[in-house]
Amino acid sequence: MAKIGADLTGRTALVTGGGSGFGQAFARVLRANGARVCVTGRRLNKLEQTLAAIPGADATNSLAVVMDVTDPASVAAGFDACESRLGLADIIVSNAGISRVGHAHELSEEDWSAVIDTNLNAAYRVSAEGGRRLIAAGKPGCVVNVSSILALVVQNGLIAYSAAKAGLVQVTKTMAVEWARYGIRVNALAPGYVETEMNRDYFATDAGKAFIKKVPQRKLGVPEDLDGPLLLLVSDAGAYMTGSVLVVDGGLSLAGP
Repeated sequence: MAKIGADLTGRTALVTGGGSGFGQAFARVLRANGARVCVTGRRLNKLEQTLAAIPGADATNSLAVVMDVTDPASVAAGFDACESRLGLADIIVSNAGISRVGHAHELSEEDWSAVIDTNLNAAYRVSAEGGRRLIAAGKPGCVVNVSSILALVVQNGLIAYSAAKAGLVQVTKTMAVEWARYGIRVNALAPGYVETEMNRDYFATDAGKAFIKKVPQRKLGVPEDLDGPLLLLVSDAGAYMTGSVLVVDGGLSLAGP
């Protein structure tokens, strides 16, 4: 039996939204398993903090690039910068996203458009740019689009976010079919509620604690809970997986209302 692992030596990963939350965790685990890592986002100081916290990250294997995923020119320039320093990105993790709270009859056109543009249009843009370059170079690769369990279940007040993440699942599946012939695998991660600096205060409240009790495992996830699923999707361990939506949510999406 062949040894299966997550040796990413010689590969280059580009991660959007690399300045906080999931993006930081993704960059850390990809670098820890041998990949060169390009982290992108809008705030250079946050990206540099991400790299500074990664053991062994240096100018030969890591790069911070300012990228606005809502701007096609900025996305192309970011990929160019990655290629010139670290080589062609053959792992693309499309992670950047935002949220706006509001019921369907309350949400403004501006908030709807902002969420759809960042979470769906921009995620497509980044994945398509990465795939286009791999196809042109005749190289195989992996794309991971970060969706959400809200692509699969409903929660009040997050209609735009849910719509965008559900759309991203279909983008993922279509890309998987179209690009399989080129040796490019495209999968989606669908995390549940994972504790980060952005939501930690809420989950410390009575309402937050009550919500946690709805999770069958009776706990929130932590960013490290996504390490294994991500590595499965980008390494040879997941070589026969494409078009998959990998749910990581402690069973919440199965729990019902």
